[in-house]
Amino acid sequence: MKTLLLLRHAKSSWKDSDLDDHDRPLNKRGKRDAPRMGKLLLDENLLPNLIVCSSAKRTRRTAELVAEASGYREETRITGDLYEAWADRLLAIINALPAEAARVLLVGHNPGLEELLESVTGNYRPLSTASLAWLEYPVEHWREITRETRAELKQLWQPRELE
Repeated sequence: MKTLLLLRHAKSSWKDSDLDDHDRPLNKRGKRDAPRMGKLLLDENLLPNLIVCSSAKRTRRTAELVAEASGYREETRITGDLYEAWADRLLAIINALPAEAARVLLVGHNPGLEELLESVTGNYRPLSTASLAWLEYPVEHWREITRETRAELKQLWQPRELE
């Protein structure tokens, strides 16, 4: 059994219109919501063995705040491959995950995360900023996961539900 946690980055700022999309920071709400999701991971006993995060500034900061709030002390991998990634690219990243990692947190973007979630569960579920989806895959190795591999959506948390 493999556990995949999908976390959409927390709310970002559009204040500086001159900034490239990749460089947008978190806004006030994002800085509040990301630690909530980290605390949730701790409270639900869902700390990952590995965090894989998009290279965008808002996703890196989201991952940092989640790690701080949860007490996560393992490896965090930053990759440009998650930025603007659609489901097929996300699946390739998942297939390359290390076998010893039983639970992985992917911190990324929409619409790719929503597309992946829909393709592996068969149901569309919106992922607002800082939403966290908990998926269980009935496989031994990450490389076994395809679009046809069905995952069980154990829980989907929206930050507004935690207020």
